[in-house]
Amino acid sequence: MSGSHAAFGGVQGIYRHASTATGTDMTFSVYVPPHAPGARLPVLWYLSGLTCTHANVTDKGEYRAACAEAGVIFVAPDTSPRGDNVPDDDAYDFGKGAGFYVDATQEPWSGNFRMRSYIEEELPALIAAEFPVDMARQGITGHSMGGHGALTIGLRNPDRFRSISAFSPIVSPLHCPWGEKALAGYLGEDRLAWREYDACALIEDGARVAELLVDQGDADQFLVDQLKPELLRAACAATGIDLTLRLQPGYDHSYYFISTFMADHVRWHAERLAR
Repeated sequence: MSGSHAAFGGVQGIYRHASTATGTDMTFSVYVPPHAPGARLPVLWYLSGLTCTHANVTDKGEYRAACAEAGVIFVAPDTSPRGDNVPDDDAYDFGKGAGFYVDATQEPWSGNFRMRSYIEEELPALIAAEFPVDMARQGITGHSMGGHGALTIGLRNPDRFRSISAFSPIVSPLHCPWGEKALAGYLGEDRLAWREYDACALIEDGARVAELLVDQGDADQFLVDQLKPELLRAACAATGIDLTLRLQPGYDHSYYFISTFMADHVRWHAERLAR
């Protein structure tokens, strides 16, 4: 542990560990709400967006009061491997801070950029071993690139996650500049290999969940070119997935937007994790 603070009767901790998936040290935050001794609590995973670390949502997300009220543990990982020996790119949308929750297959990225394995396998095993979680009750959410991660990880693992939501997600990396750059760089030019990292493609290829919740600001500067929520609406409508897509007037892509609706998402997940 690198730091902990009392908050709303629970504990907000920052943790660091050596990851075998990424070959680096990784930092993540966990909020554990007040609970009875021996209780096992549901867990909500939050995946962050481009340029972010665990710290953005931990400092600005305003989730702790809602998690304390609902009795939900909140886990916020980093967005990529870090360290002096980790390859990087000069652009903000590739390399460090931009792992896109994939397991890279292309050099020089394949040695460290294995965020899919880290989020789907390694970190859950660590959380299960070290925190009072009920791993039968998991939800996942995220913002922007992390919304893409939440949707794709949730769709690939419908038996693990009882609830899936997102804030301004990249719904189809195959059809936006951010996604095309990242998936080509990490996975190569075969677009068929990209489909397991695209929420709309996963749905088209047979992935099914009962429902999704997405909040999107209509003043988001990335709405038209990068996020394209209408593609997710069409994919869900064609397959019978119950999508609640809320276009929030006047809101942009920032944590002012996320923090406004975070408590709604926590409560929405808590209702489904309590079933």
